[in-house]
Amino acid sequence: MTATGARAADTLAVVDPATYESGPPLAALRRLRAEGPVVWVDEPALHGFPAGPGFWLVLRHAEVEHVLRDPATFSSWLGATQVRDAADLDWVRRMMLNMDPPDHSRLRRLLSRSFTPRAVAALTAAIETTATGLVDRMLDGDAEGRCDFAKDVAADLPLVTLADVLGVPAEDRWLMFDWSNRVIGWQDPDYASSAAFDGGGGTALAHRAVALRPVPDAAGRMPDPRTRAGMPDLYSYARLLAEEKRRAPGRDVMSVLLAQTDEDGGRVSDAEFENMFWLFAVAGNETLRNGLPGGLIALLTHPAELAAVRADPDLLPGAVEEMLRWWTPVMVFRRTATRDVDLAGAPVRAGDKVVVSFTSANRDERVFRDPDRFDVRREPNPQLSFGHGPHFCLGAQLARVQMRALFGALLRRTGTLELDGPPALLRSNFQRGVKRLPLRWTAA
Repeated sequence: MTATGARAADTLAVVDPATYESGPPLAALRRLRAEGPVVWVDEPALHGFPAGPGFWLVLRHAEVEHVLRDPATFSSWLGATQVRDAADLDWVRRMMLNMDPPDHSRLRRLLSRSFTPRAVAALTAAIETTATGLVDRMLDGDAEGRCDFAKDVAADLPLVTLADVLGVPAEDRWLMFDWSNRVIGWQDPDYASSAAFDGGGGTALAHRAVALRPVPDAAGRMPDPRTRAGMPDLYSYARLLAEEKRRAPGRDVMSVLLAQTDEDGGRVSDAEFENMFWLFAVAGNETLRNGLPGGLIALLTHPAELAAVRADPDLLPGAVEEMLRWWTPVMVFRRTATRDVDLAGAPVRAGDKVVVSFTSANRDERVFRDPDRFDVRREPNPQLSFGHGPHFCLGAQLARVQMRALFGALLRRTGTLELDGPPALLRSNFQRGVKRLPLRWTAA
């Protein structure tokens, strides 16, 4: 194969969501990263989806940070943050994730003030209790057993935590599981029409929302979940929840947010709340839901590192950072150039898509020694799994608390942990998802 043909094969592997069912194309990313910090990637028609205009892929750590901290040049708002062009761009631009300063700054300040020390402390205590309870439920008093760690254990912790943050009744939390599946897994036929929540044990709000849940068309396709029209059940639930919280506010973060006023005396609007709810219910759930089984895969496939953390629990905080680096749950994010600019030698033009690869940046040999090695003692570890710059993840600290709590309880309460079959990975070039993780364990 010629060098040009090899490069084309590598860029196709990067853009094809089917590639990721066997894991991200790390070797291809390594070869592209060696070629330069920024490369052009074509977007051919794939799996029934039309071709796209192509994009600049940013591969190295320094250049990823540069793009993310310069929203004036590399905008989140102009084309939104999904690699594929949004079908409902006007609506999508109203989400905080897809805003630039100063609009983004206003909502972020309001939300940051809602995470009061008291609220965070209460959430931390609740997370630790929930994590212990989930491991207890997994063990169920048995000496040994099997489970699907991804669905039976890891999925529930972020759902329970988000229910606390959002003030969603616990019995409705599996709605968020379905919403996340449909949005993040829209390229995966197993997830695109997810309907695990049947409404049988849910609240009246859930029943009203589920009645609006879309169904596949005659060709088996669901409406695009990245649009407002594609998620009528989520937006209905958010609107009803906001009405309830304005009528009877609680101590949860969303109740506090609705009561906040900005510098001009304005409050969060209904549309802003609905989009904030979408962001938490989907993005706040999915990253951790995949980071937990991904972190366990890292430990199970590196038994010496697993043994080290078992022997010394003080290694756990560093191990969590290494899990996030090695697995990298959110693999890419898009920006759009606002002007012509030279980006590390790449002639970026105004309107071009610029996609940062967190997966590649977290394996950059210029920053991480022996980057493909999973090392729970790695120091320093400037991993970028929570982003960088003005859009750095607001929930990063809560995500770390959840990972430390669940892995701490899991390692304390078990004697052995082993894979009980190959993991099933999500068809997605955006989220490094784990659909199933068969686990065999013995109790401590």
